[in-house]
Amino acid sequence: MLTLNLGIRAHDLGQLSLAELCKQLKDYQFTNIQFAIKKSFPKYVPSLQSLSPGIASFFGDYFANNGIKISTLGCYVNISSRDLAVRKEALESFKTHIQLARDFRASLVGTETGSVGEGFTPENFTEEAYQIARSSVLELVEYAEHFGVTIGIEAGLNHPLYSAALAKRLVDEVQSPHLKIILDGANLINLDNVSESDFILNEALDLLHEHIAMIHLKDLTVNKGQIEIVPVGKGMLNFEPILAYLKDNRPFLHATLEETQGEAIRPAIDYLKEMYYRL
Repeated sequence: MLTLNLGIRAHDLGQLSLAELCKQLKDYQFTNIQFAIKKSFPKYVPSLQSLSPGIASFFGDYFANNGIKISTLGCYVNISSRDLAVRKEALESFKTHIQLARDFRASLVGTETGSVGEGFTPENFTEEAYQIARSSVLELVEYAEHFGVTIGIEAGLNHPLYSAALAKRLVDEVQSPHLKIILDGANLINLDNVSESDFILNEALDLLHEHIAMIHLKDLTVNKGQIEIVPVGKGMLNFEPILAYLKDNRPFLHATLEETQGEAIRPAIDYLKEMYYRL
């Protein structure tokens, strides 16, 4: 029987000891994690220079010995900043994660595209912003090809890569098997299109299909005129299109809970698995 290959962002479980983290992952029957070492174990990496093949192998081997796969090595940095120093630092950090991905036993390193300014700006929706992001992605993909690693780019509404159509454009223009998309359906929903969320999700799945390397699962609702992220199963997002895609088209593709924490985790797992097996 096909099973939902479900994981979670490790830091959504909190800053735990490595042993306790693995215990909780096994208790929840998660098969994989998105792992951002600087978020889960900040004491191990006080600086970028602290990362080494040794520390990467230590974590990669420990998780593997506990039956946990690092599906994505998280390095969410601002690759689109107009500030060249900020962008250079971001690219150097990402390249370090590319270098060490195999030591972590991960094949995918993930990020969003960031912002041309500090925080959100409408300028992120310009062609200039897209071109900056594209330039950075091209540089990272070329670097990743030397290491046999794939980079995963996540689209988000307030970023230069803000739609499924732009994500498809990026993939088409870069033309490399080492570039894939991390699809987070909730990241494509805003107040203007929330009533069409099913269409938005299906369109993204159709456009990106084989280019998707990972699915993020989070939920949303509208509260006081604003989009609010809530635990999976507690909002208004319909997960059937995503779960049907996983079951019928991309079995065992990694799917990762995001922004679902604490006591909300178990109900979210049950909610997703019940729907998955019912489809």
